[in-house]
Amino acid sequence: MTPASQTPTPADLGPIPEHEFDFHFLGGRPSLDFVATQGERWRRNFERLREPADLGRWAVEAGLLAEPPPVSPADLAAAQELREAIYRTAKLAGEGTPDPADVELINGWAARPALAPRLSADGAAAELRPGAEPASALLSTLARDAIDLVTGPFAHRVRECGSDTCALLFVDTSRPGRRRWCSMEACGNRAKTKDYRKRKAAR
Repeated sequence: MTPASQTPTPADLGPIPEHEFDFHFLGGRPSLDFVATQGERWRRNFERLREPADLGRWAVEAGLLAEPPPVSPADLAAAQELREAIYRTAKLAGEGTPDPADVELINGWAARPALAPRLSADGAAAELRPGAEPASALLSTLARDAIDLVTGPFAHRVRECGSDTCALLFVDTSRPGRRRWCSMEACGNRAKTKDYRKRKAAR
């Protein structure tokens, strides 16, 4: 048993439950949802994109593509590298200067052909099409979204969830700009329940 004075290590916490590998879409922007494919940055720091097919599955669940694109191991490694550059840059949005290497990497991907919007035959809907290099186009689209976010009107509204058991980034689009939680139904509700129990115990 780990002494109470020591912080538990990932090994102390046991195996990661399978449901923890589910993707989260609470960021409010595709680039921030992409950042969330790294799990528990505050503790176990585990990978949700465990194999190339996971990136294609994420693209479909994110609503960026109708079908999962082919993804190679090299594509996956590039995606993980870009994700971390976006994470570090987004955390500094509106408040600090990002690392030049991260800026160069994001700009490099943004310069490539992105997912192209295509109008349906009846003109009533649009979908993004991948083109000849679908994995590359996906990463280009995410890099462009990150640039738009950190240079746009909501740059100062990129937040990290206020829960001490969460590190998801989200963009606060609320009118007052005082949103604290990635999700009121999840982290927000747990925090309020915890505060209520503390007050009740104190009484």
